Amino acid sequence: MSVFTAAADQSVCAPLPVLGRDVTVPLVTGGEVTYAALDYAASAPALQRVWDDVAAYAPYYGSVHRGAGYLSQLSTDLFENARKAVAEFLGCRADDQVIFTRSTTDSLNLLARTLPVDCQVFVFETEHHASLLPWQDAHVTYLNAPRTPRQAVATLERALADRNPHGPALVCVTGASNVTGELWPVRELAAAAHAHGARIVLDAAQLAPHHPLDIRDLDVDWVAFSGHKLYAPFGAGVLAGRADWLRTAEPYLAGGGASRKVTRRQDGGVDVEWHESAARHEAGSPNVIGAYSIASACKALTEAGWDTLVAREQHLITKVRAGLAAVPQVKVLSLFGDDAPRVGVISFVVDGWNSSHFAAALSAEYGIGVRDGLFCAHPLVRTLLGSDPQAQGECGAPEAAPGEKSLNAIRVSFGAGTPDEHVERFVNAVKELVTEGAKWTYRTEDGRCVPAV
Repeated sequence: MSVFTAAADQSVCAPLPVLGRDVTVPLVTGGEVTYAALDYAASAPALQRVWDDVAAYAPYYGSVHRGAGYLSQLSTDLFENARKAVAEFLGCRADDQVIFTRSTTDSLNLLARTLPVDCQVFVFETEHHASLLPWQDAHVTYLNAPRTPRQAVATLERALADRNPHGPALVCVTGASNVTGELWPVRELAAAAHAHGARIVLDAAQLAPHHPLDIRDLDVDWVAFSGHKLYAPFGAGVLAGRADWLRTAEPYLAGGGASRKVTRRQDGGVDVEWHESAARHEAGSPNVIGAYSIASACKALTEAGWDTLVAREQHLITKVRAGLAAVPQVKVLSLFGDDAPRVGVISFVVDGWNSSHFAAALSAEYGIGVRDGLFCAHPLVRTLLGSDPQAQGECGAPEAAPGEKSLNAIRVSFGAGTPDEHVERFVNAVKELVTEGAKWTYRTEDGRCVPAV
């Protein structure tokens, strides 16, 4: 029941050029090493192609919309053409709107502001906080973590069958987990939602950088994603999809750009006529460079070819999973099991190790950047670990004795710009740390594990 099928590993392409690929960092043990950026799930490095496009535009920067000057008109065209490029990248329908936001979080909070009165929202507890939390003002049903894609669909169908059939409803679901990397059965969940008169929004923050994405094919109503995970260097995001709720809701922000006409009333107040286009929710001067960088990334990924990009990523996933499987003390976290299709996001715990301590050692002693903690998906990670929400771990000492439950996890993530050497160094570093221990001492500083001076 998975939505996507990984491309066959026929031709593994070279990694796409990204910024920072030649940056060296110091090691506490002496010397320097090329930095291995393996935290793509948080923020992916910018593609060199995107950076070059933005640099070429920068001298022509100008105000957007309504400006009479040449640079203003050029910037306006650039901004609106970026909107068209994103719509094409997503396979948007003719009447869909593409709204530029600050991030996935901003996009989903915007959508939450447009919900009709008495709208019911259904969201799995496995979501990232960006898609778990924006619905607090609505009537929310949180669904338990499923253990198979089929169970996810069945759980949603049961919940929708019990709702008020005459009121509006929205389902929010991730495309790929930011913890396990597992792909969710989006198409099937969309079919279940629509069969029960509900709409569905797809959190594609972890999906869009790794797989082709088509709104029409998946039959979702909205898609949200962030530029900084899509190899774009600036703070911009996208909400794309059906226009009706967006057109009738009060603007997300009130101000210039969102208003078509403002007049004073005789009683001293003002009357406002708001735009019905995407501008309704883009008040203020827009982030033109951020929008342009997203459009550039969309074009770069499409031109690189999704078949080869997916094949290369599956090649790296296989390397990492095989390497971790060879270390008995390592447990990889999963909802749907080892055979579930996934993107390049893998979380794990190491028996007897504090995860913060382990991640700090990877950085300080091997020049490898990963992430540790609960990954802004606290309910999911605690479900996977079976840990106590009130428990705390201390750096520098084992988080748990061998065989005991861990309190947080380590996440390694990678993508189109990751060379083989980075994942090979990571796997070797994991093996060395487990068998030989850390070469340095560490302490806790501001809640983080850091090397002792």
